[in-house]
Amino acid sequence: MSERSDETPLLHDESTASRFTFDIKQEPVPYARVHADGRGRTVEGMASHPRPTTIAEYIERAPPEGQPHLHRLYAILKEAAPHATEAIKWGTPFFVEPRFLFAFSAHKAHLDFTPTEAGLAPFRVELGKHKTTKNMLQVPYKQALPEELIRTIAMHRVRVVREREDDSFW
Repeated sequence: MSERSDETPLLHDESTASRFTFDIKQEPVPYARVHADGRGRTVEGMASHPRPTTIAEYIERAPPEGQPHLHRLYAILKEAAPHATEAIKWGTPFFVEPRFLFAFSAHKAHLDFTPTEAGLAPFRVELGKHKTTKNMLQVPYKQALPEELIRTIAMHRVRVVREREDDSFW
């Protein structure tokens, strides 16, 4: 962070800071309150809300319309991997045993279940009617959660990861 000659810290860099003016008698506006979070949303107040440290906290802070799906998904994944370590990594709920098993994330109108490309590959036919990427299954909150399919994928992923002999996390 650069310092101005009057000892008032700049918010970002010279080009960003020059767009904001402050009355020297006022406290500068914190950087997080005046900028976007990279997705076009302002992050005012972000610093006052610490990041979740548990999956339960993560679900509690998710969009209310998605919480029933997220609670159910969480229960299915705990059932499939009862000995997995649960963690929040990169702001996302992870299940690790000791390698990455799967993760999930909440969004405004959908959730993503991420068992990796290798975790989804054997189920491409069954996944045909669902929205997917090569690494994840996306479920809109307005649709029923495909519980049996998720359970089957999760249990398969746990079995495959337990059988691996390499030391790779992913």
